[in-house]
Amino acid sequence: MALNLQDLIAQQVGNLAGSVALPANQKNDILNGLSNSILGSLTQTATKAGGLDMIKKLLTGQTNATQSPITALAGTLFKNNVIQKLGLNANLGSTLTGLIPTVFTKLSGLIKDQDGDGDVDINDILITLKGGQKSSGGGILGSILGGILRK
Repeated sequence: MALNLQDLIAQQVGNLAGSVALPANQKNDILNGLSNSILGSLTQTATKAGGLDMIKKLLTGQTNATQSPITALAGTLFKNNVIQKLGLNANLGSTLTGLIPTVFTKLSGLIKDQDGDGDVDINDILITLKGGQKSSGGGILGSILGGILRK
């Protein structure tokens, strides 16, 4: 079964957070919140002018994940929507927020030239995030927004 973007993010979050001691009664909320914050930062960025190019640069490794405004936005969303609401201590919150750049780096490691045109572009990102299945139409803009915004 092909994984969509949300599945890939959740998988990476689960893998990386596995070594962090999380309160058992809040573990699912924390992991879901971290995944949703990362997806939310991509979704919000995709709707901004130049946002798709920012996403491309991040997910192809052209932009360092620790310096990306997308990563910073994910951290802010996580802090505001999860850390504060669940009352997590500062050390745990910092540790979890520190995983965000690594999740983006892991995602960028999955992106390869999928469409055979010799470069890695937004279409390759979409194909990879759809589990290697090429789009069957609808235009590149529809595919981009649909693939990124689909939850």
